[in-house]
Amino acid sequence: MRTFVLTWAGVALAVILAGCGNSGTPAAQGKPQGRLFGVVFQTMNNPFFVELNNGLKQVVEAHGDVLITLDSQFNSLKQKNDISDLLLKGVAAVFINPVNWEGIKGSLLQAKEKNVPCVIVDAPVKDEDLVLCQVASDNVEAGRLAARALAKVKPDAKVVILHHSVNKACLDRVAGFQEEAAKSPGMKILDTQEGKGTTEAARPVMRDLIGRFPDLTAAFPINDPSALGVISALESAGKLKDVTVVTVDGSAEGVAAIKAGKLHSTSAQFPREMGRIAAEKVYAHFAGTPVDKDIKIKVELITAENADSFMKGQ
Repeated sequence: MRTFVLTWAGVALAVILAGCGNSGTPAAQGKPQGRLFGVVFQTMNNPFFVELNNGLKQVVEAHGDVLITLDSQFNSLKQKNDISDLLLKGVAAVFINPVNWEGIKGSLLQAKEKNVPCVIVDAPVKDEDLVLCQVASDNVEAGRLAARALAKVKPDAKVVILHHSVNKACLDRVAGFQEEAAKSPGMKILDTQEGKGTTEAARPVMRDLIGRFPDLTAAFPINDPSALGVISALESAGKLKDVTVVTVDGSAEGVAAIKAGKLHSTSAQFPREMGRIAAEKVYAHFAGTPVDKDIKIKVELITAENADSFMKGQ
């Protein structure tokens, strides 16, 4: 019985001491210091978005603030809920990489009602009046670069396109590709199918296209991950040497495919720079500095000739 009494006395003393401590401060409770920001990506299963997130995080943390990163997994409903959760947490601003460039409107209206500025990264939205600004690659030019590179080696190419048409960046890339391809009278676009921007989705689509168009000689998948799916399908069909693949991104995986002779070119984007600029625009806005609505980031064509030098500069 004596031991029992002493034990509970110790507990009581610990409770009293805890009440006299600094546990009521934010630091003691583990609460983040500074302002809270959020970013939602259509997916984090892509090195491009990992780098973009790193660019955002670098600037936010340099200001002593905190960034919450969420992966919407290509699911519009999940993205809507992710943004709602961030708004409930009281974020100062939210960066959005939309799954659907038109379907995101409801979330933008919700943020506007709470006076939370939204910055769109990588893939622009239709309702630009609802956002602070949009920071994206020059995707039309990226498509042009891809078509131009293809025209140099195969001016009479018979091309298939693997699209991701709910994404404005991809719509712009395809528009740029088609615009430039039209300048080569011998080039023909055989078909455009949804590749959804992933390796897994692009592979079976490309298999089907190979079966339907045995005379195809080129492919334009809209990003590096889908290009890897296209390459995989071509290898399985024994047609990789006969089909020229051009794409957009400039990821390490894409450049490695170029160096291996499997991919002709990729129009490189600069995701870390995109993230850095997007974050800086938010802080400029908070400081009362006017921010341009539409901000374009340069793109650069990568081929076997400059693949090594490009990677050294990253």
